[in-house]
Amino acid sequence: MTSGQRMPKAGLGFWRTAVVTSFGLGLLRPASGSWGSLPPPALVLALVWLELPWWSVTVMLAALAALSTIGCIAFGDAAEQAFDAKDPSSVVLDETAGCAVTLLAVPWWMVLTSDGSALSRAALIGAVGFFFFRVFDVWKPGFVSDLQAQRGGWGIVLDDLAAGAWAWPPTIISCAVALRMFPVVG
Repeated sequence: MTSGQRMPKAGLGFWRTAVVTSFGLGLLRPASGSWGSLPPPALVLALVWLELPWWSVTVMLAALAALSTIGCIAFGDAAEQAFDAKDPSSVVLDETAGCAVTLLAVPWWMVLTSDGSALSRAALIGAVGFFFFRVFDVWKPGFVSDLQAQRGGWGIVLDDLAAGAWAWPPTIISCAVALRMFPVVG
């Protein structure tokens, strides 16, 4: 990700700025990409805390990934012009999409049970998924870095979606570890 300016020039507008910065998270420093990766694990924790069924976590993560991807594609060109940079660091909606993709790999039906440890397991897996997404987002192994060469919003979001997929194996392994640490009682 390139730096660019922190606040956009005129032309992007309040709502589009709010969307591409994940409602201001991209304006926080340092590590704006890490701030932008927080909504998916926070969403998981909120849904688990509310004791909603496991499938609601999957549905909401899928919706977050899809809407974040669409937002990047729709507003990406305007955001790059407004921030005067290719894939500006303040635009973190792509990190939100990528981290949601990582957490979609989690077998929530196994993790979220009503045994009293669901919140602990969700917090551990959410943190590990966040960590591995950030590792692969910064590292950009293989073809992932090449995806940023795409124009506009596609170049902003494709590398993060790929990094999210690269983070699947270690995140799934962490699920197995979490289930050993916090076994399902029942």
